Amino acid sequence: MNGQAVAAKTVSAKLHNAMRDRIKHLAGVQHRTTHWIMREVIAQYVDREEKREAFRQSTLAAWQEHQETGMHVTGDEVEAWLASWGADNELPAPKCHK
Repeated sequence: MNGQAVAAKTVSAKLHNAMRDRIKHLAGVQHRTTHWIMREVIAQYVDREEKREAFRQSTLAAWQEHQETGMHVTGDEVEAWLASWGADNELPAPKCHK
């Protein structure tokens, strides 16, 4: 943020009383405000979902590349490589092939 003020706008969400009570309780035991709890929850959710979407896009791109090139590594090759981890004769990562 480099010392610059960050604009923030208020948004609202309707919550059932039971959820509001749970948030209030959690805020109390953690010595935080309900506002802090809700901002933290939203930030963590958005971060997680952005990472999930990036992973999904990467997976789709890898599948598209495989469809176009036929390059792959078999499950047996990966399992053999993983089984060698930590051993004196650890195998190098398997190479893609057709």
